[in-house]
Amino acid sequence: MATTTEGTREGSLEAPTRHPLDWTSESFYDEDKLFAELERVFDICHGCRRCFNLCNSFPTLFDAIDDSDTMELDGVPREVYWDVVDHCYLCDMCYMTKCPYVPPHEWNVDFPHLMLRAKAVKFRKGKVRQRDRILTSTDAVGKLASIPIISNVVNATNRSTVGRKALDKVLGVHPDAIVPEYHSKTLRKRVVDDRPRAETVAAAGPTTGKVALFSTCYGSYNEPHIGEDLVAVFRHNDIPVRLVGGEQCCGMPKLELGDLDAVKRAADANIPLLVKLIDDGWDIVAPIPSCVLMFKQELPLMFPGNTDIARVREAIFDPFEYLMLRHKHGKLKTDFNKSLGNVAYHVACHLRVQNIGMKTRDLLQMVPNTTVHPIERCSGHDGTYAVKSEFHATSMKICRPVVNSVVRANANHYSSDCPMAGHQIENGMESKQAPEHPMSLLRLAYGI
Repeated sequence: MATTTEGTREGSLEAPTRHPLDWTSESFYDEDKLFAELERVFDICHGCRRCFNLCNSFPTLFDAIDDSDTMELDGVPREVYWDVVDHCYLCDMCYMTKCPYVPPHEWNVDFPHLMLRAKAVKFRKGKVRQRDRILTSTDAVGKLASIPIISNVVNATNRSTVGRKALDKVLGVHPDAIVPEYHSKTLRKRVVDDRPRAETVAAAGPTTGKVALFSTCYGSYNEPHIGEDLVAVFRHNDIPVRLVGGEQCCGMPKLELGDLDAVKRAADANIPLLVKLIDDGWDIVAPIPSCVLMFKQELPLMFPGNTDIARVREAIFDPFEYLMLRHKHGKLKTDFNKSLGNVAYHVACHLRVQNIGMKTRDLLQMVPNTTVHPIERCSGHDGTYAVKSEFHATSMKICRPVVNSVVRANANHYSSDCPMAGHQIENGMESKQAPEHPMSLLRLAYGI
């Protein structure tokens, strides 16, 4: 029996195996074949029900079965299947920590990728809202909303009651959901690239000792201070940093929409840039867990024969993973001059499924007189799910145990590797205490 962070996985002692996504075949989009597989997997889920306390896909499915005339899956109308799909935000936690029937088990259940297939079918049939197309066009929206005068208007609208009511009516963005601000001074305008000399770069383990920062659309337009803090911390540790430059969104928002062709276009733009940097001796770091996961897992599964994508997979790191690899080889500075006290630390789902361990917790715990309280529950945000009018209340219900854990910790700071998850927690805090990104806390501890 293999123990996991949320229980015990029964069955095979082997690690879960992810099969490549057969998204270019016509059978992938065949709706009859899709529903045959949905029925097979949903019936297995109905007989198991271990995932009842994860996202709302499973309660939606189980309640529909229990309320049907037959109390079996055959009594559930197909329309409900799409409700199950819409509630899945591809966090991967059912696959990684709950389901005993994932491959190599003969039942071969991969619930998140089945939901992804259904989303792709739905997208190809044109059954997605214009709102969802806009919310997932993060680069286009970010470039427009970060224009100096426009950013002021957008931010003022998002802060006003009248503006939020209008946004709810026109786009279906819930008036109570925290939405990100936009900055005209983006990260690309704030960071000057290092030009390191070869003799000043110190490799350590699998790290070359110089980093190209994949800033991400969110990190560039919405919270550029996170990237600034990362650059400050890395440079304090004698790690030269430059921006990738010219990159596009990693593609995760479009993946969650089911727009797989857009994912391919993003990969076609990003991968050559990243490979060139890797050839020049740079490691790649991204501050948002979803972006790292995109390059580490989703793109390799979409393009299993692409050697360039495989190279990027091996060369991209979560920032705290990178720093702890340096620490393992004696290359991390521990000259902290400020304690952090109690830190309530939410472990983002897209970080957990990378199976790198709690590197953020481990590093923050090294700060003197600091106690880190990890919270391994989903925040229910998913980038767009929590801001949609029809899903916001459900997302806050999913987040409630996380908020309660933060309150119980009586923390001086609370934090999440995913800044959007941090603001989701903020949305449920009566105190309205703001989250602080772990990298910002580390910079605070260094006093730099």
